[in-house]
Order: sequence, then C-alpha cells, then structure tokens
Amino acid sequence: MLQGKTLIIVLVALVIGFAGGFVLRPIIIPAQQSVVDANAAPIAPTSTDARGTQYFLVHIDEARQVVTGCRNGSVRGGECTTAEEAIIKADAQERRKRFLGN
Repeated sequence: MLQGKTLIIVLVALVIGFAGGFVLRPIIIPAQQSVVDANAAPIAPTSTDARGTQYFLVHIDEARQVVTGCRNGSVRGGECTTAEEAIIKADAQERRKRFLGN
C-alpha cells in the first residue's frame, strides 16, 4: 500500500515539475528580440557547431590559426581540440611519409 502511494506522489511531482518547466521557460529564457537598428551593420550568421577533424585536415592552415587563437584566448570551444587533433594527425602523416620515403 505504501509503495503505491509513493509511486503516485512521485508521478504527480514529475508531472507538476514538467508542466511548471514548460510554463516558466519563456520567462526564464526569453526569446531573442528581433529589433533592427537602422545604423547597425548586418551581422553574418555564424555557425555554433564546431568543425570536425576531417575539415581541419583538409584546411591545415586554418587549423593552425585556430590553435594559435586558442592559445591566445580569442577562440574557445570544441574547435580547439579538433584543430589540434588535426594538426597532430597531419604532422604524423608527414613524418610517416618522410620515414617511409613515399
């Protein structure tokens, strides 16, 4: 009997919590304002997704710039690790080619 009451109380608390979260979400995290200033320059959309290691393997110079920016503190996020990983892989490939004579 006690387990049945506990289960009902837990389910009611979860339903109330989720409902409260959905109701209060617009208040907690308000939507961004779409106010256009006549004097402001248009901002190009930026991607928040980090580029992958394969991208940086193809664009190794850009990877080196990102790693330099990460060390300076001007670049943050997942791109720091993927760019550094791509540089390590590219350097290893070059060393392997030189060692094997290909």
